[in-house]
Amino acid sequence: MAQNNLGFMYYTGNGVPQDYKKALQWFSKAAEQGEALAQYNLGLMYFNGFGVPQDYVQAYKWFNLSAAQGNEKARENRDSLLKKMTSAQIAEGQRLSREAMERMQKK
Repeated sequence: MAQNNLGFMYYTGNGVPQDYKKALQWFSKAAEQGEALAQYNLGLMYFNGFGVPQDYVQAYKWFNLSAAQGNEKARENRDSLLKKMTSAQIAEGQRLSREAMERMQKK
């Protein structure tokens, strides 16, 4: 939770200079540990291209992982994103989601 909060501070520039690269770093640490809110935040970064190249496959992966933990906003964003993706991109996003889930379960 603390890592996600620090990431959010960098994302918004709340109390620290806004820095998307640092936000990405902290969100990534928390997301890889299974933090649903950090996964959602990473999905937003990839969807919007904030601090990273816009990447719908990565956005789908992170929204999907967060949605699997009950995050309703992540589910809504993932489902909305499907309309912008090709079937190959969706398949890749699902594959990446499975691989990430397997890594997290091994920790």
